[in-house]
Amino acid sequence: MSRISVRGFAVASATAVTAVGSVVGVASGSTAQNNDAEAAAADLTLLADIPAGQQAQVQTASLTQQANVQAIAADATAKKDAEEAARKQAAETAIAKKEQAEKAAQEAKEAEEAKEREEAEQKASRDAARADASTFAVQSSYSIAQIQSMAAQMVPGDQFQCFSNIVDHESDWNYRAVNPSSGAYGLFQALPGTKMASAGADWQTNPATQIKWGLNYMNERYGSPCGAWSFWQANHWY
Repeated sequence: MSRISVRGFAVASATAVTAVGSVVGVASGSTAQNNDAEAAAADLTLLADIPAGQQAQVQTASLTQQANVQAIAADATAKKDAEEAARKQAAETAIAKKEQAEKAAQEAKEAEEAKEREEAEQKASRDAARADASTFAVQSSYSIAQIQSMAAQMVPGDQFQCFSNIVDHESDWNYRAVNPSSGAYGLFQALPGTKMASAGADWQTNPATQIKWGLNYMNERYGSPCGAWSFWQANHWY
């Protein structure tokens, strides 16, 4: 290879290296970029000493190197932008999931509070109904219609049919009914009958007292008369 050729390729290499340094310097904010620019200008001056036929090759090599450097810089920028976008998306996704979890927890809390309020209202309604047991006048005897009327006033409306179903099966609304085998007594066939004394001393002769006891028993043991009726249907006792 001739001296001119060697010098030409040397200039091309130097120019390419200088171009790389300039691009990198600009990307990083280095103060060395001014020196690189001056070196590049010097290399371009050296090109004037190279024959015209070889200058084109040297310039082509230099431009190719510059293009490669620019492509590398562009790839690095694109990668940085993609990473930043991914971090932003991950942060937004995490925030959205947190908000959804908080919303679900709040809805669950509100549903639980609503359920507790409903149960409290139902209990208050049942308590109020039980309080009416002592308002009925005591009689020497009661017809089935009178007993059913008492029950209708003491048992919540949405529970009365279930309540009635149990009394139908247990005693057919006979408040003096006695099971000859076990001795179970009254509307609900309490065993022993003395259990109903907790509702009143006149449990043997007052159907209102028996209704009060039976309603208490169903609420406390099964949650409601309908709960007691569901159990009765499955087991034929309660």
